[in-house]
Amino acid sequence: MMQKTYPKCQICDAVNISFLKFCSEEEIEKVLIAKTCTQYKKGQSIFYEDHIPLGIYSINKGVVKLTRANKDGKEQIIRFAQEGDFLSYRALIAEEPLTATATCIEDTIACFIPKNVFMDLLERNPAINKHMVKSLCHDLGIANERIQSLAQKSVRERVAETILFLHQTFKNEQHDEGLIPVSLPREDLANIVGTATETVIRLLSEFKNDKFIDFEGKRIKILNREALERISHASV
Repeated sequence: MMQKTYPKCQICDAVNISFLKFCSEEEIEKVLIAKTCTQYKKGQSIFYEDHIPLGIYSINKGVVKLTRANKDGKEQIIRFAQEGDFLSYRALIAEEPLTATATCIEDTIACFIPKNVFMDLLERNPAINKHMVKSLCHDLGIANERIQSLAQKSVRERVAETILFLHQTFKNEQHDEGLIPVSLPREDLANIVGTATETVIRLLSEFKNDKFIDFEGKRIKILNREALERISHASV
């Protein structure tokens, strides 16, 4: 069951890396009054594809995957979000339905900021406006790279690329340098790569035997980054 919490924006860790860092004290106070924060358990969804956005969500803690369903109902992972990231802003600004479902892959706290508060900040604060444009451009760039990868690279190359991408996305100073601190099911890895789960399991085993990677439980640890980079760029 979801549980609502109310961490203050001024002491929230996410304030230093999200768009809230561009707010004045008065603007932060407005957000503080209007927002609500909810604790989600692993596997729970924050919002659903095709629903109408009523505001934006800022991830205070945890990791979320954004997925779309194809015509057969199969889930496709679009991207990930973690502490300091914000969600549903593109659909809100475009006045369109949500294009993805946000599901927690670990226990998560997400702060919801209503549409009227966010849009007022966007209209009045040029720094936030610029930050949103940069975020949109960044997300578009990642999407274009993924399309190119799926079209031009072999499965082996895409598995190596995905390992490097996940490490770049989730690395932090609290863990070993080569460790991907998030534990993803092999089905999710296969989803990102765009292949069968059995193929991903086989290639991960090959990479381990070649001492390119190792495992700590279900988490992947990179041992030879240069080798993975060579594999991921073999067709480029």
